[in-house]
Amino acid sequence: MAQARHDTREWQVKRRERTRQLIELGGLVVKAGLVELTDDDRAVILGLLVEAAARLRTEDREQALTLWRRRGKRAFAQDATIPQTDAH
Repeated sequence: MAQARHDTREWQVKRRERTRQLIELGGLVVKAGLVELTDDDRAVILGLLVEAAARLRTEDREQALTLWRRRGKRAFAQDATIPQTDAH
């Protein structure tokens, strides 16, 4: 019985971790401005992501990762310097 409870808790923890990961990834899509720029067209957003994944399967992988990592770090840094307003 205790093992079953442990297995359930472990499953719940993994589910919460996955949910948190999905929420964070969705936040990145919003932070990048893709929702606004595409009028929330999910086919376009998925197409952009598929295109990026395809590029990562080429010989330019490392170059693309380096470029995108720099841009991402700059975006995070810029976001950290913008005062947050409370939406309430």
